[in-house]
Amino acid sequence: MTEPRPTEHVTTAPPVSAPVTTAPPVTAPVTTASRVAAPAAPLHGARVLDLATLFAGPLAATLLGDFGADVVKVEHPDRPDPSRGHGPSKDGVGLWWKLLGRNKRTITLNLSTPGGRDTLLRLAATADVIIENFRPGTLEKWDLGWEELSAANPRLVLTRVTAFGQFGPYAHRPGFGTLAEAMSGFAAITGEPDAPPTLPPFGLADSIAGLATAYAVMTALTARDRTGEGQVVDMAIIEPILTVLGPQPLWYDQLGYVQARTGNRSANNAPRNTYRTADGDWVAVSTSAQSVAERVMRLVGRPELIDEPWFATGAERAVHTDVLDEAVGSWIARHTRTDVLAAFEKAEAAIAPVQDVRDVLSDPQYQALDTVTAVDDPELGRIRMQNVLFRLSATPGAIRWAGRPHGADTDAVLTELGLTADELSTLREAGAL
Repeated sequence: MTEPRPTEHVTTAPPVSAPVTTAPPVTAPVTTASRVAAPAAPLHGARVLDLATLFAGPLAATLLGDFGADVVKVEHPDRPDPSRGHGPSKDGVGLWWKLLGRNKRTITLNLSTPGGRDTLLRLAATADVIIENFRPGTLEKWDLGWEELSAANPRLVLTRVTAFGQFGPYAHRPGFGTLAEAMSGFAAITGEPDAPPTLPPFGLADSIAGLATAYAVMTALTARDRTGEGQVVDMAIIEPILTVLGPQPLWYDQLGYVQARTGNRSANNAPRNTYRTADGDWVAVSTSAQSVAERVMRLVGRPELIDEPWFATGAERAVHTDVLDEAVGSWIARHTRTDVLAAFEKAEAAIAPVQDVRDVLSDPQYQALDTVTAVDDPELGRIRMQNVLFRLSATPGAIRWAGRPHGADTDAVLTELGLTADELSTLREAGAL
């Protein structure tokens, strides 16, 4: 169902220079998610042009779209975002794209052509944010750098997401999140002590960078409210993951300490590990708090360990991990997962089952939060995916539709921009659309 694009704007997204009409065309599905968007979602009225691919930049745009931004996904006419073909598909439809492309309208535009360049500048004049992840210098090669974009719209926030940032000796290298996971120190501390460094089997660095990019965009928009001027966001994927790894640089700077691989164990507290139950399942135990560590020892029948001098601090307990793991592990190994979880809950000790996606979808806490929700999709029918990232009591976000087909909204978006049918035909003939 179409409706006019509201003219009211949140404080971080003042009115754009050329209001447009819209929501998605009539073919856009309506979500059945329980977190229904309020009439004035917090980012309603802001426009984001998503020029990025795989995966950090597009995820940032998704997060903004979840809370009401009008996200226009710009893809090459002949080379769609690779996420459309990443991972499993059903009936030829990429499933990852359904998640990453949700709440986005999709258009095609060849930015390397004169017509594509001119059309992007017209779109930029209506936008609040552009997110791109080309190698540094690519937009400039097409005469679409900051100089041209800010001239078209001085209030624009240009968000540049690359592996290594816009300057420095590595800036022009190709790069992906995997390299950030290796370079940052993450892989070096992940895995068993006598095993190779371990990379995550999913886009960890990209996902962390996507979250950080959404935060950077909102920060830049807030600054724009005060100054009236946009700016460039330079996001290097190698940096946010280093931030979430904690005080490793500080430890090394002050103590010369280099964190080693410890598997599931921690150098800061114990017991902290995964343990196998009598029925072959696994559970994870954490005792970051002293009181919880003491409760666990009483629960597993080893209260005498609490009186050991070394038990008084997490770091000292970690030195005696073998003793504590044997105490906890042997007790858990004699009980079923159900009994272990019940006993720990009764003792107010921290524990969780090690779950795969099947367990996640049936977990009562996730169900209560509606963390994985159902969305009606015209291509695949009813599908389930992660819900919006957090809950706002007054202005919640929502999944309005899942990822749309390649170029599905090109004519609608560009017609809103003022292009005529003849102009669209000319652009297509020139290879710009």
